[in-house]
Amino acid sequence: MYPFPADWCPPLGPMPYTGPALPPMQGEEFPPAPMLPLEESYVENILRMNLGKMASVYMTFENNPEWPARVFRGRVEAAGRDHIILSDPETGKRYLLLMVNVDYVIFDEPLQYVPPPGVRMLRR
Repeated sequence: MYPFPADWCPPLGPMPYTGPALPPMQGEEFPPAPMLPLEESYVENILRMNLGKMASVYMTFENNPEWPARVFRGRVEAAGRDHIILSDPETGKRYLLLMVNVDYVIFDEPLQYVPPPGVRMLRR
């Protein structure tokens, strides 16, 4: 069913240590959101510019009768090309969510975002 044997994993090179993988949840101050180059407005970059904000991540899981759809709520701790890490301040749980299952994300506050060149943002 899968193109690789179950015990296969890609070769990994040494990874430099860049500090703690996940910051402490209570009392943590997130650094100011960096501005992205205008041509890089991908979802993971938009999420990275909004670290520390509370979000609801709406996801669907195909062919899963137990969880056809689910909403995860928490603080955005990290985002990569294929994942989001949320922390739930109420339970202390951290969720590693795969981007392939994400339908959309709702934030409780305004987003930090710079539109790509040629795109006009509507202001209210």
